[in-house]
Amino acid sequence: MKRLYALALSLSLLGALSPALVRAADADNAPKKQPKATEEQRKLRKEMLGKYDTNKDGKLDKQERAKFSKEDKEKLEKAGLGRQAKKAEKAADKTDKKAPAK
Repeated sequence: MKRLYALALSLSLLGALSPALVRAADADNAPKKQPKATEEQRKLRKEMLGKYDTNKDGKLDKQERAKFSKEDKEKLEKAGLGRQAKKAEKAADKTDKKAPAK
């Protein structure tokens, strides 16, 4: 009888704890929030928006981004806002996830 009681108790505890363990495991896989833009990045975005936003909708569409000069693209890269910087960040994140935990 004691064994049956112990088995029932352990199964009920396992059932009660398993959802919490699953949520904790899922929390590690949640996408990371992007860091807030620095003051320099905000100023540069505003400058690029004023310079290239031809339809004045407050966004840069594909055609407007295609008109960026080489110098402006370099400024964005230097500030960490360019396409290459974002690709490098994603690649670094992927390699971090693949590395075995010690």
